[in-house]
Amino acid sequence: MKTELKTLLPQLRRFAFSLTGSVQDADDLVQNTIERLLNSPPEPHVTLLHWCFRVCRNVWIDEYRSRKVRQAGSNEPELQEASTDGEATMLAQIQLTQVQSAISQLPQDQQEVLSLVAVQGCSYAEAAQILALPAGTIMSRLARARSALAQSVQLAKGSYVV
Repeated sequence: MKTELKTLLPQLRRFAFSLTGSVQDADDLVQNTIERLLNSPPEPHVTLLHWCFRVCRNVWIDEYRSRKVRQAGSNEPELQEASTDGEATMLAQIQLTQVQSAISQLPQDQQEVLSLVAVQGCSYAEAAQILALPAGTIMSRLARARSALAQSVQLAKGSYVV
């Protein structure tokens, strides 16, 4: 199982980052997830990737709830990457910030579905299995998330002058 987990680390890390929005928090989340996976391996018939995503999500929910109780209203500074290409990089950074902001405004259930389907490339059935929800609920949440993102990013485009 350790060898299989090594191959799944990039996908698990992307999923963790999509939940946390922070590289450092994502690394911590992945570490906690791997620790929990090694202490409590899945049943033989369970797909390891799906199990990893489910455990990661549950660890995130636990951490999110405890952090919310401890640090009500505190915000962490966002990671800014260095760039060498002027105008194009600035526009890309503005767009990335707008999308990240729009995603962070989505309800957690929509963020999870968006991450699994749009970022990880899971099918609706796989996402439904990972989140233990009906496929129709996955499709509905994804549609609402995409609609909210499109509207939010469209409104944000008008908020700066290029």
